[in-house]
Amino acid sequence: MQIDLSGRTALITGASTGLGKAMAARLSASGANVVLVARDLARLEAAVDDIAGQARGALMPVAADVTDAAARDMALARAAERFGVVDILINNAGSSRRGNVEDLSRDDIVEDLDLKLLGPIALIRGVVPAMKERRWGRIINVTAIVGKSPDGGSMPTSVSRGAGITMTKALSKELAPHNILVNALCVGKIKSGQWERRYAASGQDVSYDDFLQPTAATIPLKRMGEAEEFANVACFFASDAASYLTGTALNVDGGLCPVT
Repeated sequence: MQIDLSGRTALITGASTGLGKAMAARLSASGANVVLVARDLARLEAAVDDIAGQARGALMPVAADVTDAAARDMALARAAERFGVVDILINNAGSSRRGNVEDLSRDDIVEDLDLKLLGPIALIRGVVPAMKERRWGRIINVTAIVGKSPDGGSMPTSVSRGAGITMTKALSKELAPHNILVNALCVGKIKSGQWERRYAASGQDVSYDDFLQPTAATIPLKRMGEAEEFANVACFFASDAASYLTGTALNVDGGLCPVT
């Protein structure tokens, strides 16, 4: 399927590496202008350099922390100044903070919710008025299958991911009359910078692929996903081809999650 996002502008958080970078590459290759948001400007600029050769739309890196109100407002303002409007918002910034409940502080839980729920809601509030005026918008919340099927020791990330799924469903019903579609993509075991960091920290004298193999073996497809495969789904959700999809929380997980 050929997807053409020419004339659309997307803002993607957590866009300097991993899934965010892959989504920026895929949407820009499909013609969208893309505002890449993350905290580290050097990494953002490196990401832009990496994907510029395949980009059909313009690329703009903006260093901003989505948990900081002034930084969020600045990112939205710069997007508006450059491109006029944000048509597609992808809330991707996140982490996988886990721990036993007796070891978690209140700050651990609040900070996780701030990053993965409150920050995204603030960005949504910032883009919705213009989307309503244009009667077109796409909001994609990147969450995780642990929000549907948590395991032990998965707080606070499972709680914030579950809240993101619920927020997606609630907003989809609120914004549907304005032709603003709100969906969630639930990440399974997909190769990313997070897995590379785990590999480096493990100190194991094995290859990266061998390090991943025990995890891959738990997945019905018997392999971990590629960031580009995830980005393909995000690009579809961002397009007119997905015009009758809203309120979904789609597992991109190779069949791993027991909850649909």
